This record gives sequence, structure tokens and C-alpha cells, in this order.
Amino acid sequence: MVKMLKNPRWAVLGAVALVLAAVGPASPKVEGDTIIFGAAVSLTGKYSTNGKNTQDGYELGVKRINEMGGVRVGGKYYRIKVLYYDDESTPARGAQLAERLINQDGVKFMLGPYSSGVTKAIAPVTEKYKIPHVEGNGAARELFTQGYKYLFAVLSTSDYYLRDAVNLAAEVAKQQGRDPKSLKIAMAFENDPFSLDVRDGVVEDAKRWGMQIVIDDKLPTEINDMAATLTKVKALKPDILVVSGHARGATLAVRQVSDMKIEVPMLAVTHCDAARVAETLSKAAEYTLCAAQWDRSLNYKDKWFGTAEEYAKRFEKEFNYAPPYQAAESTAALLVYIDAFERAGSFDIEKVREAIAKTDVMTFYGPVKFDATGKNTAKPMVLYQIQNGDYKVVAPTKVAEGKLIHPIPPWSKR
Repeated sequence: MVKMLKNPRWAVLGAVALVLAAVGPASPKVEGDTIIFGAAVSLTGKYSTNGKNTQDGYELGVKRINEMGGVRVGGKYYRIKVLYYDDESTPARGAQLAERLINQDGVKFMLGPYSSGVTKAIAPVTEKYKIPHVEGNGAARELFTQGYKYLFAVLSTSDYYLRDAVNLAAEVAKQQGRDPKSLKIAMAFENDPFSLDVRDGVVEDAKRWGMQIVIDDKLPTEINDMAATLTKVKALKPDILVVSGHARGATLAVRQVSDMKIEVPMLAVTHCDAARVAETLSKAAEYTLCAAQWDRSLNYKDKWFGTAEEYAKRFEKEFNYAPPYQAAESTAALLVYIDAFERAGSFDIEKVREAIAKTDVMTFYGPVKFDATGKNTAKPMVLYQIQNGDYKVVAPTKVAEGKLIHPIPPWSKR
């Protein structure tokens, strides 16, 4: 039950408080010489592993910036800090926590959660309150078709995850004197927004090359069997098989291709590094192509961490595990803010948003430059190929550390 305010003076103050609650606090959250960011991250629930990667990426960025003296704004140096809440891997909870961070905690600069689903729930909240929101773990293309002005993503969108597999197949075909139009593609994608975005990218580039799509299967969300799709692959003999079903789908695809002895010249999947298929499936995973946002072998470099390899070593020392790309892109999201603060020379919300929109910076994670929708259009995806149990970058060819093994040797010779 809501109590009515009888005293007119308190009624006025109450009305003012309601207005402030509706629009959020008037200035950035600063404690002394420390600027406070906010983030809802998945510390429990199905995304907890990658949620921890996300938080660790932020924390390494915080530690490094503070070690370097902080961020210089308006002639003064400020330390930085992130206020976290656990979104429990639930979009609705993420939206609630974004409201709390903005209206109760006074946060004016948001860092993203893990997953496209939670990002999709939080983005309307930050947009409503005109709060800059820089994220590194929401890749769904639909996030950037809503007209948001305050959402920015440092990662490549999901439609780019397996485009390079199509382009790599075309390159190889041309090297072999074969017309890319003669290539046949088999596709199997989980029926969820992320994987269907991946499918759209594959279809777009396949059409651009004139390739023929001979299998286009949608897999159930709780995928546990790909035998029907793989039986068709065995019969139709495509040149490429592409699969996106998150970590579970990656494990299933690699295992069943091996169990059924499917002969396909190129197999490309998403999430096989997150699923640790090279480590858990051993020889069955050899020659698989795996989409990734970043790798420590890339020749990117910045003023904060140095090279990608130097970042990776610093991360390993701090957290005792190798940094997955989810952690690297989280650190990069924080660096975008630091660069924007310094260029804006202010913590004014609109000035910072404008500075973020004009970002053109090289980081250890790669180049960052946003288009009008908030997408990073400067950084390419990379493709690993599992070779002798290691993940070797083989595409794009200009950044490759290893040579593509193609076609995949037949099972009788493996």
C-alpha cells in the first residue's frame, strides 16, 4: 500500500524525487577521484562461465588503467571502478539490474553483459535513460537495427562468424583452378537468433559467390542428434559443412562427423574453442575450422597493454587461465570508454556519447570504429583450424599464423 504525502512541502519534494528517478541522476557517478561504471554480468546460471570471462576482462582493464595513473579528464586524473550485479543469465533480471544501476546507484556509463539475449533486454533501458552502453558480448545483428543511439559494440556481429569459411573455400577453389560457383554448401543451424544470424551471413556470401546451398537444416534448441543432417551430407557430398549450435552443437557436430565417418573437405563451426573440442575430442576434432573474434597471435597493439600476446600473458598471470575472446573484447569495451573520456575532456554524458560514436582507435583486440548503428566495422573475425591439437589462425589470410590444410584428409588416412 502506498502512503499519501500530506505535507505540501514533502509532496513537492516527493514529486521532484519521482522526476529524478524517471530520468536518472544528473551527473556521472563519481566517488572522490573514482568514476564508477555499471555492469550486469552472468555470475550464475547457464552463462556463468562466459560471464566470469566478461567480468575478468573488465577487471583486468580496470587494474591496468589504474596502474597507469587513471584516465585524464579536464586536467585531472581519475581512477575507475566497476559496480557489478549478477543477472543470473536471465534477460529480465538484466533489465531490472540496469534500472537499478542507473536509478538507484547513479551509474551513467554502462558496460555490457554476456550474451545477445541479455544485451537485447538491457539496451532499451540504457537507451531510455540516454546512458552510453559499450559492450563486447552481444553479437546479434538485430541489436543494431533498432535505431539505438547509445549502444556500441566492439565485436563483429554474428552474421560474420562463418563468412570467412565461405570466402576461404572460394579462395582455395580459385587456387585449384575451380570456379567457386561449382561449390556446394551444407548448412545446419540451431533455431535461435544468434545461429540464424550466422546462417544469414553464410547465405549472403554464398550467393555473392554463386555457390549452391544443397542442405539448409534448422536444428532444435536442445540439440542432441545431427544424424539426419549428416546422412544427407554423406549422400550429397557437399564441399563445405557449416554448423552453428553454440558449444553443445559444436561438440555434437564434431563427434558425430567422426562417429559416422562423414567425408567433407571443409567443416566449419562456431563455439568449438568454447566447447574445447580439440581438448576433449582429440583426433576427431582435427582440421575443424572454428570462428573466433580474437586471438593472441594477432599483430594488434595499443598503448595500454602492448601486443595481443602481452595482453594474454598479463591476463594469464592475473587469472591463471588463457584469455578467451569473451574476456579480450570486454577489456576492449572499457578501453573505448577511456579513449572517449580523454578525447571528450569531460564526463558530460552527451559529449562522451559523441566521442564514443567518433571512435577510431587501435587496441590489442583490434581496430575499433563504429558505424551509425553502433557496430564496429573495422575488426575482422578470424578462423582457427585445429592442427595437431592446437588452434591455428588460418583466415583471413593476411593475419594467418598457419596454412590451411585442405581438403580434410579422408578418415582412412587419419
